[in-house]
Amino acid sequence: MKTKLVKRRVAATPRRPAKLWQLRLYVTDSTSKSLTAFSNLKKFCESHLKGRYRITVIDLVKHPHLAKGDQILAIPTVVRKLPKPVRTIIGNLSNIEHVLVGLDLRPAG
Repeated sequence: MKTKLVKRRVAATPRRPAKLWQLRLYVTDSTSKSLTAFSNLKKFCESHLKGRYRITVIDLVKHPHLAKGDQILAIPTVVRKLPKPVRTIIGNLSNIEHVLVGLDLRPAG
């Protein structure tokens, strides 16, 4: 009697894709505050969201009509579009603790 080897296909466990963070940074031109906010946001994302973020910079000098959609009242402002809920932080993002709480990465406390 021959033994027959049967190979089973093992279903690969689906990997959950990492949440993609979609951030909008509203600035005006290349002011020092705008450049500082972008630099701080980029550093923050690289250290806390590496490979899981997209930053869209919106210059309100060139596209003022885009301020209305996210109700931008001051600049620079970061708006977290995804993951939901939408979160907003105003300022140059130099206070990391404030950014962590503002983007809902760390609870206020």
